Amino acid sequence: MGGTLVLALIVLVAILFLMMGVRVVKQGYVYTIERLGKYTLAADPGLHLIIPFIDRVGHKINMMEQVLDIPGQEIITKDNAMVGVDAVVFFQVLDAPKAAYEVSGLHPAIMALTTTNLRTVMGSMDLDETLSKRDEINARLLSVVDHATSPWGIKITRVEIKDIRPPRDISEAMARQMKAERLKRAEILEAEGDRQSRILRAEGEKQSAILKAEGARESAFRDAEARERAAEAEAKATQMVSDAIASSGNQAINYFVAQEYTKAVGKFADSPNAKTILFPVEATQLIGSLGGIGELVRDAIGPVEKSQGDTGVPISTGRERATAASRSGVPHTGRDAS
Repeated sequence: MGGTLVLALIVLVAILFLMMGVRVVKQGYVYTIERLGKYTLAADPGLHLIIPFIDRVGHKINMMEQVLDIPGQEIITKDNAMVGVDAVVFFQVLDAPKAAYEVSGLHPAIMALTTTNLRTVMGSMDLDETLSKRDEINARLLSVVDHATSPWGIKITRVEIKDIRPPRDISEAMARQMKAERLKRAEILEAEGDRQSRILRAEGEKQSAILKAEGARESAFRDAEARERAAEAEAKATQMVSDAIASSGNQAINYFVAQEYTKAVGKFADSPNAKTILFPVEATQLIGSLGGIGELVRDAIGPVEKSQGDTGVPISTGRERATAASRSGVPHTGRDAS
């Protein structure tokens, strides 16, 4: 019975001994193993066996990229303006033993170093530069802080300025300045737009005047051309009439005169006010000599005779008057009493 109890006790101690000697390192971490207080090795993620009561885990180092928030700082710029600044630092541990044993309190050390250099960098700039050159401030801080922390086995990946808060009176002055600048730009743009509009309007009027002048010139040219062609046609017609007269003699002249008289008689016949038609002696003789033309005249005044027939007043033709005059031996005077 006593031997069984001792054996069970030995087994229990062995199990506890094994449990104390087994260490599991999580992914993203590195454990530093110390033997009797001295650093011996860095345990990577996975299962590791150590000697209980002799070896122990010194530090658990996070190897992932970490973010450190820098609290707000009151910084005096080069032109003596007090501004509040918030920043953030991104870093990653590259060498776990250095991060564990080269600096005491890694996070406070990075925070203090960043704050100091932030004051140095922004204190060398004017207020306008601090507000407009954030990228330059970030780059300078990154270079300085990364160089200072390289012995600690870490890498500063980024330093970013989150917020810059100028004093209230300066903020109000900046707002007024910005408003005045924007009003100035608006007035300049409005004046430029009005100027451009006037230029375009003047250009349009100029083009319109040019087009009108060109249209008037083209119209005058076409009118002159039309008159020239009409004159040429008139000259050609005159030449043809002259040629006809030259070749036919008096017969052509009598034909043209009779044709004009026929047209005139037709107009008289169509007139509702025409009651009596008077012919000169020359016209009656000409019509009497041209039988065909006389027939045309008789056809033209036929409607008038019909209308006069209703009233009982006959209208004698030119041939009848000419024949009567020749029989009586009395010259015809060209007048008929209705």
